[in-house]
Amino acid sequence: MRERLPHLGSVTPLPRGFRAYATNIGIKDDTNDFVVVASETRCVASGVFTKSSFAGPSVVVSREAVADGRAQAVVVISKNANVATGPAGLENARAVVAGVATALGVSAGDVAIASTGVIGRQYPMERVRAGLAAIPAELPATDADAVADAIMTTDTVPKIASTSIGGATIVGVAKGVGMIEPDMATLITLFFTDASLPGEALDTIFRRVMDRTFNCVSVDTDTSTSDTAIILANGAADVVSETEFEDGLFEVAKSLTQQVARDGEGAETLIEVTVDGAPSYGIAKRVAKAIVNSPLVKTAVHGADPNWGRVAMAVGKSTTADEVDESRVVIRFGAQEVYPAPVDEAGLAALSDYMRGDTIVIHVSLGTGGADSATVWGCDLTDGYVRINADYTT
Repeated sequence: MRERLPHLGSVTPLPRGFRAYATNIGIKDDTNDFVVVASETRCVASGVFTKSSFAGPSVVVSREAVADGRAQAVVVISKNANVATGPAGLENARAVVAGVATALGVSAGDVAIASTGVIGRQYPMERVRAGLAAIPAELPATDADAVADAIMTTDTVPKIASTSIGGATIVGVAKGVGMIEPDMATLITLFFTDASLPGEALDTIFRRVMDRTFNCVSVDTDTSTSDTAIILANGAADVVSETEFEDGLFEVAKSLTQQVARDGEGAETLIEVTVDGAPSYGIAKRVAKAIVNSPLVKTAVHGADPNWGRVAMAVGKSTTADEVDESRVVIRFGAQEVYPAPVDEAGLAALSDYMRGDTIVIHVSLGTGGADSATVWGCDLTDGYVRINADYTT
């Protein structure tokens, strides 16, 4: 297991009307592995989930919970994904939701669930039922820190971000450091806000923001079976501008996205790739993802090797001849152009020094005359990643 680093940030309050409870119910070790967050009132809600055909029971149940655009609480079990567990796994997920609903005095249909950890293992239901019975009548916590900590698996640090819009607050937490190439949002990310928004507007905004943040992060190109992103808005604050709310949600989600990429399993370097001058956003994102996902690019970054040829390779393999003209492409590491303008030995040495930093920016202009761009985030590939995943279940 990776060593957990201390969380040195200040306490982040949950928005008005939200409370939480985190504890250990014996899923794996002595760290918290069970958390409930609930609103005093029913919320407007939205969720996006993995597109994997091996989606876990938690995803199935949560899709049902937010289908009507309403929910009041979410429960997370970490260190056990409850995936590939058959009818019993689905029954157990529903039992968890029912137990939380009973403890909170809300409808089971208003409780979403997320689960993350080892695939193929049933919940230890005797321990889970004991944990459900111990949920206090009033959830004790009013901060997001315990929530962020309890959803961690191989994360080394909890991931939290927040912002204010007018009189409202948005707070987000996330977990995820491996099996990350989301085809929706991320492994688990939860957003809570006291902003007042119509359900349709919240859903539209949430999906748009997720597409440009968590759908733009990758650690290892593998899409999780448990990807879950949920937002609850209880309206305890005043009505806010939808434009300002989207801007605020984007900043919170972007921060969490970067935190996930920076904490990738074994990672030492955050990689940010921007592709612009593209004929469409889709092409820009496809090329950027090809670059950040390339094992050769990742290892070059890890070795502080400014091998721009690997970036050119990724551009070429992800496009067709009618999408890109190589004579118009410009590649930069940081602010330094490396193609087509040649870089002398002194320039290469300076680039190598730059690449020893903790954040590397790769910028590719396709030069097609288009105005579309995309930015994605990932991390380097280290021997630490191999060690973590070689011993994950043992």
